[in-house]
Parts: sequence; C-alpha cells; structure tokens
Amino acid sequence: MKILNVDQIRALDQATIQHEPIAPINLMERAALAFVDWFVDRFPATTPLKIFCGLGNNGGDGLAIARLLLERDYPLEVFVVRYAPRESDDFMHNHRRLKLVTDNIRYVELSHDIPPMPHNEVVIDAILGSGLSRPAEGIVKSAIEAINRSPATVVSVDIASGLYADQPNAPEDVIVEPDYTVAFQLPKLAFLLPGNARYTGDWQTVDIQLHKRFIDKAPTPYYYTRPDEARLLLHKRDRYAHKGTFGHALLLAGSYGKIGAAVLSARACLRSGVGLLTVQVPGCGYPVLQTAVPEAMCRPDTHEHVLSGTTEVETTSPADFTTVGIGPGIGKASETLAMLKALLPTLTKPMVIDADALNLLGENRELLDQLPAGSILTPHPKEFERLTAPWQNDYEKLDRLREFARKYRVVVVLKGAHTAVATPEGDIHFNATGNPGLSTGGTGDVLTGVLTALLAQRYDPVEAAVLGVYAHGLAGDQVAEQRGQIGMTATDVVDALRWA
Repeated sequence: MKILNVDQIRALDQATIQHEPIAPINLMERAALAFVDWFVDRFPATTPLKIFCGLGNNGGDGLAIARLLLERDYPLEVFVVRYAPRESDDFMHNHRRLKLVTDNIRYVELSHDIPPMPHNEVVIDAILGSGLSRPAEGIVKSAIEAINRSPATVVSVDIASGLYADQPNAPEDVIVEPDYTVAFQLPKLAFLLPGNARYTGDWQTVDIQLHKRFIDKAPTPYYYTRPDEARLLLHKRDRYAHKGTFGHALLLAGSYGKIGAAVLSARACLRSGVGLLTVQVPGCGYPVLQTAVPEAMCRPDTHEHVLSGTTEVETTSPADFTTVGIGPGIGKASETLAMLKALLPTLTKPMVIDADALNLLGENRELLDQLPAGSILTPHPKEFERLTAPWQNDYEKLDRLREFARKYRVVVVLKGAHTAVATPEGDIHFNATGNPGLSTGGTGDVLTGVLTALLAQRYDPVEAAVLGVYAHGLAGDQVAEQRGQIGMTATDVVDALRWA
C-alpha cells in the first residue's frame, strides 16, 4: 500500500473524477458512505452524536456523514465551525442536502457556541482535512481544545483536525486527539510516526475506489505493508528439499550473564526455517546452549566470558556459512570489537547486525564502509542515533534513515510501532503488525534470529526484512490475544511464530 503526499492525494482525487468518470460531489458521497459503513459496525444507532464540520471539503464530508447517519436514525447534532467568510462548493451542496432532512444545524462562531460533550457521546471531527498548511487558530483552535477536554469518544474523518499529513507540526500546534481516525483509501505518512500517536488513535483506512492506475504509477518512497502483501513474500518449499536447501547460519551471540540472548535468537532462527544452525558463544555458554537448544550446533569461543572470534572446536570460517547474525547479548569488550573488525572484511554475503554489534559500529564508524552489501541492521531509535546523529523530529529521522541505507547499501530495520524497513534504494516500508507487549527484553534477539534464518534461506534482504518484521509482529499480536500485552515474554513470541 503506497503512502502519497498531499499533492498526490489531490491529484488522485482529480484522476478518479476524470477517468471513472464521477462528479466530485458523488465521490464525496462515496467517501461518506464508506465512513458510515465503518461507523455503524462499531457504534449502535442509539449513540448520541455531535458532528463538527469545517467549511472546506472535510466539512462537506462531515455534512454528508451526518445526513447518512440521520437516515439510519442516529440522534445527532451538527455544528459548523465558521472560521472563514466562504465555504467550498461541495460543502455548500451537502449543506443544502442536509437542510432538507434536518434543521438541527448550529453555527460555532464564538467560544460560548461550543457545546458540552459528555462521556456517553461520540464526537465526529470533520473540521480540517489533509490539505492543511497552517496551524489551527481562532475559533477552530477553541473548538479543538474543547473536543480534547471532553470525555467523549472522538472519531476523526480522514485525518485529525490540525494535523499535517506529511510535514512536522510545531510543538505548540493544537490538534484533535481522536480515539479513532478513518482515512480514505490510503494512510497518511503522519499516521506512522511515533510523535503523532496521540493525534491518530486507532486508525483505519476505508476503500473509496480511487483510481488504481494512478496509485500504481505514483512515485513514492513510502509504503505500508499489509498482511496479504507480506504473506506473498513467503517461499514455498519443494517436496524434495533437504536441510542443505535452507542454508547453514552462524549466530555470534551471548556473553557472561547474557547467554539467554543467544538462546532466544537461536530458537527463533530454528523456528523460522533455517536448515542448519551453528551458534558461537563464550565458553561459559556452552552447557546452557547445548541444553536449551539441542537442535543447534554449538562452538564455544576460546574466551570464557566474551566472544573473541576464536574457537578450538571448529575451524570453519564465518565466510563459509550461508549467512551470519551477530549482536544479541555480545557486549562491547575489546576482544569482541577485535572480532568484529576481523570479521567484516571476510564477509561478502548479507548478514544481520543487532544490539551491541550496532553499538560497536556506532563507536567505530569507519567499520560501516566494510558492511557487506544488503546486510540487515536492526537498531532501535537510540541505537540508530548512535550510528548517525540526533534528529529534530520524526520527518528528519526518516530522511536520515533513507540516507543511511543508501549510503552504506544496507537494509535498516528501525524498530518500534510500525517498524520502518529502509532499503538501499531509499524506500521505506512500514509494518502493520506488533503491539506494545513486544517492548520487553529479548524480543529484539528473537527478531535477529528470524532475519538470520530468512537470509540463510536465500531470501532477498529487503524481502527478508519486510517478511521477518511482519511475522515477528504477528507472533506478538497472537501472544497478546492469548495472554495480554503486559505478561508477554520473548519466549512466548518464539513459540507463537507461524509461517503458514
């Protein structure tokens, strides 16, 4: 699913109007119907409603929604926020149509015109749309502040009033804080950024049949990966395949006190279809790993407490494995840094780099140029900041993410809600799965194992990252349904991994 900017969305509407063809007012009606279909599935017809409409096309959507909900016998009041001397043509058309079925339309010009909104009501916010280019002021600001103070449930039409769709708001901007946002056809980039979480609520998209060919051809670096799209990336297994078919991965993980990270990563790797797995851990981790993960081969490092890269048990070079994953629980000892420095020049195939391996790269940035092309880096925001520099806002962070992935020819998995996968071409794929229950120790080690397994099975690095992040988040969602988010553990996520 593409994410388009404001100008492209405007052009998409026009392309739909011209090529379907359809009158603009009928396209607005289609959008209003899609919103209403979503709404009536969630709120009973006895729910008292207040609908706040602006004077532009978002307000026109609100007026059409009001008329359609009145036809379904919802008790509602409409409030038109008069912030300008003129209304859009589509607003005026829907205003006339609404007047034919109700006189219960009030006008908000001063603060005392804003009604109370008790907790048992639903407020529909249709004041300002996605074309907004300046902060809310005057009576619009007062209306938004009143909505935010109220205990009512709030649903925004297409985008929360006051929120910019694809550029940063100023910290002092006043924006509706909805419980739900129902967007038309495509998500806005603003929905996928952590700084805007309070201004999106639980957001959904509804299909209003905008021009598909225009969407297909529209250039954008931003994508939102839906579950049906992620599943298409999964490779089918040949009946005559064998363990050699699915690669032999090497995990470099663990240090004294953090062997659990190696165990979690190894178990996730095995659950994700790797043919063979070898795990190199410090000497102290040998009995733990052999007991906890009997399916994996273990080669103990000569150093008892940290990884130094040398082993007396096996002489196979890391370069001889199908892929290498490094980072979970390894720490930042000088011996481990020396291992990383010796390892990188020997590898030509994409690898997975996580946790303290990323922090070592951040402290020794000259090593970034030695990363094998197509390697997958899995930082959380603070780790990515150590690799680059602090940013002022989420949009600058995305620019930095795209620049980093292009410069070093790598795939960067920036972890968080709607994890962002940046490609060497400068595209960003946002993930649809996952929940706050994954915010617990060890889940990142699980993701490293998943991604290492997919690279070992010779997935393209971008596809491996998109599919792996999706499957990891989906496992977290399944655990949350069974156990709740609060009690989730990384082991639960491993056990919930499914690839059917």
